[in-house]
Amino acid sequence: MSAARAERRLGWGLVAPALLWTIAFFVIPFAAMLLLSFAHLEGRVVVQGFDTGNYVRFFTEWALFKALLNSLEITAIVTVISLVLAYPLAAIIAFRVPARWQRLALLLAVLPFWTSYVVRSYAWLLVLGQNGVVNKALLGLGVIAEPLEIAATRTATVIGFVHFFVMLLTLTIYANLIQLSPNYARAAQDLGAGRIATFRHVILPLTLPGVVTGAFLTFVLCIGDYITPQILGGNNELTLPQLIMLQLGRSGNFPLASALSVILMAVVTLAYAASARWLRLDRL
Repeated sequence: MSAARAERRLGWGLVAPALLWTIAFFVIPFAAMLLLSFAHLEGRVVVQGFDTGNYVRFFTEWALFKALLNSLEITAIVTVISLVLAYPLAAIIAFRVPARWQRLALLLAVLPFWTSYVVRSYAWLLVLGQNGVVNKALLGLGVIAEPLEIAATRTATVIGFVHFFVMLLTLTIYANLIQLSPNYARAAQDLGAGRIATFRHVILPLTLPGVVTGAFLTFVLCIGDYITPQILGGNNELTLPQLIMLQLGRSGNFPLASALSVILMAVVTLAYAASARWLRLDRL
């Protein structure tokens, strides 16, 4: 009995630092934000109470709800495009690049992570601007007669996001592909399956955990990002993080900003629950 008690104490001792850190820097701040979301403003004064007006306002005012839809649409587009581009790249590195060169290939793949996120966004703004590289090249080739309006649009935001998340997804998918034994593909081909059938019924199902993990990370980082939509998308089409910052910076409406943040976290939680449930079913 004493040995079991000592083992439990040791376990709690090992867990305690991480548990205290989580409580101090996540649970308590989130609880404070949740309580603040039920407050309301009277002039410039925050009045505490149990008032659901901020949540009612979100679901009844189209401008507020539209910000969530914009975030979801952009995130879905970015996730799909990034997956379509990252999977072939990961497969090429895993199966086509010789083993001795794969580390170099991965190093080149993660180079965008070495530069500042803000710097990358401003670099894309210079590339996609009216006097940027893209418009100058298209004008020089005679493809267009006038510069295209790419910057300060959803397209620019998607391009900036995809540039970042393709590399992240490549790493997560590569980690799954490199663990696959070539015997799986050989067995499928021996049974008469072609390359497409082998990919659909063997390789893809075995690598779906990596795909789902990468997609979830992309979803979380993309839907909560403020910098890229602000720099590349401007304020023409607000996302939920931009709307939260507007409430904090311009309006000083901390209760509404807290309610919007809680809603954003609820969306991320639902995405996590869906991913975790799918992965559990996938393992059966």
